[in-house]
Amino acid sequence: MPWTAQFLLSAVSAAQFPKGGAPEIAFLGRSNVGKSSLLNALVGERAARVSSTPGRTRAINFFLILDERGARKKIFADLPGYGYAKISKAISAEWPSFIEPYLQQRDRLALCVCLVDANVPPRPSDRQLLDWLREAGRDFVVVATKIDRMSGNERTRSLHALKRAFEIDEILPVSAKTGHGLKELWRGIADAGTEKAGPGI
Repeated sequence: MPWTAQFLLSAVSAAQFPKGGAPEIAFLGRSNVGKSSLLNALVGERAARVSSTPGRTRAINFFLILDERGARKKIFADLPGYGYAKISKAISAEWPSFIEPYLQQRDRLALCVCLVDANVPPRPSDRQLLDWLREAGRDFVVVATKIDRMSGNERTRSLHALKRAFEIDEILPVSAKTGHGLKELWRGIADAGTEKAGPGI
């Protein structure tokens, strides 16, 4: 994929969010789901920091995604992982207070990419997040990560269990290591929010 990422800013309050600009794609998931690895695989470079200690990201990190001509295309928003706590009324007691306003009120937000670990049984916290996004009226896609660690039969069983638990028809299996599913994910990202694009950042 000939797109590259340029770090924009880290926001710890709504006042710091980028002003206008390209449609935003939010990446959400538990702290150990491999979110940073997937972001880096999507842009083919080390954009997001991969930490050996889950849950280190405490701000929303914004990245400007450029095509091969250097033209602005999307903004990726890397949200803090919601860790190991149950999701509360504000999504999670561990999440900073600016996360819920971003997901609920941000007019630039075109798509939420919700990551779940294909090697882990369905988690109630993931289901709660998806229910919250449904209630908020947000478009989302569920991505199952780390599928390279599974056999074909294991993958089939895992995806079936995740679909049943989350009550969804489609889950996109991906691997940051092998690149499986990245083209399909890019297509969904490219189509998201094209009518929302505007000038400036």
